[in-house]
Parts: sequence; structure tokens; C-alpha cells
Amino acid sequence: MLDDRTTAASPAEWPTAYPRGYAVVDVETTGLARDDRIVSAAVYRLDARGEVEDHWYTLVNPERDPGPVWIHGLTRDVLSDAPLFADIADEFAARLADRVLVAHNAVFDWSMIAREYARASSVPPVRQRLCTIALSKELGLPLPNHKLETLAAHFGVVQQRAHHALDDARVLAEAFRPSLRAAARSGVRLPLLECRPLTEWSDSPATPRIGRQSSYRPGSWRPARKRPPCPYPNPGRYVPGGPLRQGMRVAFSGDTSVERDLLEDRAAEAGLHIATSLSRLTSLLVTNDPDSGTSKTAKAKEYGTPVIDEAAFGQLLRDVAPAEG
Repeated sequence: MLDDRTTAASPAEWPTAYPRGYAVVDVETTGLARDDRIVSAAVYRLDARGEVEDHWYTLVNPERDPGPVWIHGLTRDVLSDAPLFADIADEFAARLADRVLVAHNAVFDWSMIAREYARASSVPPVRQRLCTIALSKELGLPLPNHKLETLAAHFGVVQQRAHHALDDARVLAEAFRPSLRAAARSGVRLPLLECRPLTEWSDSPATPRIGRQSSYRPGSWRPARKRPPCPYPNPGRYVPGGPLRQGMRVAFSGDTSVERDLLEDRAAEAGLHIATSLSRLTSLLVTNDPDSGTSKTAKAKEYGTPVIDEAAFGQLLRDVAPAEG
């Protein structure tokens, strides 16, 4: 673990342009799609130098199926008596107010939060976000990958309950403090991005409350690009109930709620091989309609290739196991 005495910048050295406070956030969700919901949220409030001021945690009733319970551990029964997001929106907002939102893969957490506030016809009081993945890259940390557990291990932070919002937020807060101080000591400009609230969200009144679809349709926020070859060998097929592993060949079929290029980019960045066709070597097929009868779903049935939906894939993508040595 880094000694704070060696990482903290003196008062005279602290960059005057740095933010005055941070809200380290983690949310667990029913999936990654536009209509997915938050099932739990945690916030650690930090002062200008990364010291913890307080923390807060809540369950949230998503008003729909909780999604991959095997990831976040929150069942329908557990969430049935939890408050709705609209009920905790003010308290959540008070935790975010006048602070920079900090998260690991911050675009995901911000997107989920922004959508929830838009559904509640409100706007979260946060204007900037900071992704700890981007900060670790700015600092040139010698990490083999950019998983939260890897960042935590680098700073000697012990993770107790992975995919529990409160513990993930705690771990991130403890890893962010030495990162922030290292950045201040080196005069690194923090990779702050604007948080743009959603203003176009509306739910169809003819759609049932549970499982309803939104009419908001965001455009692609980055262009498709040619990806480099996957550097890891194929470890074989995905085993249901287990983790994804770097090098696995993943094919996609049918429509996805998350932009396809973005979903494939996330998979590639996690160390997976994006397969354009399905063969006996394919580790996994991701589809929201396994009975569609497409050539890929037909071959998956013929070859016995494991099939999961987009929501489950999105959750597994957050914790991909390293390639076998």
C-alpha cells in the first residue's frame, strides 16, 4: 500500500484548479440497456484531498425483474420493499451536489443515474465526472488490466464484497485518494468530463409500469473502428455460472439495446475476441432473441454453444477473468 505521507502534496503544491469535493459512486443495475434500472446505489463523499467525509447506501426497487441476481445478489423479494428511485432522488442529489462524480467506468454509472433522474422529471446536481480508469491511464499506473479489483490491489485496498454497491464505492474511494494525491504531486490535469443531463426522456403511458420501454433513443457517441486482433488465446467455451475469461470468442446476434459498436468495443477492451460468425470454436453467443432462427442461433443450437442475453453479458463484462498463463 502507498504511504499517504509519500503521496500527499503539500498545501502549497496542491493544484488550485482541482475540484473542491468528490462523490465516489457505484450503482448496481438490472442490466446495461436503456430501460434497465438501478437496484442499489452508494456514495462516498470526499473532500478536496480525497479524505472521506461520510457515506450513504440504499436499495432501490427497480419496478421490474432485478436481472442477474447471481452478480449483485439482490432478489425480487429483497427489493420489493425498497424505496423507488423517485423516493430517494432528493437524498441522492444531496450527496452529489456541487461535487465531481467519481466512478470506475464513469460513463456507465452516469448514464444510469441520468436516466433515473430523467424518468423522475428531475436533473441530478452534478456537472462533471471523473473516470478512475482514465485517471489510472493518465498516471501511467502499471496495471495488467483496468478492473476495479486490479486497481484496488495496486494500492493495497482489500475488496470484501465485489458487486455490492457500498463496498465497491468504499474500495474505489480508498484507491482514488492515493491516485488523486499522485496526480496533484505530479501536476497531472484531471480527466474531467461534462455530465449532460437527459432532457428528452418520456415513458409511453400505454405501456405497463413494470418492464416499460422508453421513447428516448440516444445516438451513437463514438464511431465504429477497426479493432486490433485479440492478444489472448481462446480458453474454450463459456461455462454458465462462471466468469468470462480473456480470449473467449464472443459472437452477437440480433438487436441490442446498447449500441452494437459500443458493446463490442467494451468486450474487446476487456480482452475478449469479437467473432463475426459462429463456429465450433465460439465460446459464447449473446442474443436477446435465442429463438429468432438466425444462422448464428441455429448454429449455436447445433454446436451446443452457450447462449446468454445482453443484460447478463453486460454484468459479466464488468468482471472478466485474466487469460490463463
